[in-house]
Amino acid sequence: MRILFLCVANSARSQMAEGLARAILPSDIEVASAGSAPGRLHPLAVKAMAEAGVDISHQYSKPIDAVAPEAADLIVTLCADEVCPYVPGPVQRLHWPIPDPAAGDGIAAFRGARDLIWSRIEGMTLRSRPEDRGLVR
Repeated sequence: MRILFLCVANSARSQMAEGLARAILPSDIEVASAGSAPGRLHPLAVKAMAEAGVDISHQYSKPIDAVAPEAADLIVTLCADEVCPYVPGPVQRLHWPIPDPAAGDGIAAFRGARDLIWSRIEGMTLRSRPEDRGLVR
């Protein structure tokens, strides 16, 4: 299975989702993220994830066409107030309306977004709990 997380800038929410999915979901699930107007990986996203034991510092913002969206089995959009990217075609879709933490109040907004995404990804699997895999919540 291949999961693609999309938002606009691919700088925070979709990057955090990619990192959390890699840490939580079974290793045979391929995970990627991208954005319709990619920017730069936000340093507070990296910090919030590091606090949870997940290193996303090696990840980088990518445009949608760089991640072969047509090969995705599931596309998860994480936009709230923005216009979410749309990839046409027969694919399962989920929409998680998570506010952009970059528009919020510093690290607290990134922690809140991380925790919301974490809960959604945990709901995608019944496999081992994050606490059993060295993650800190």
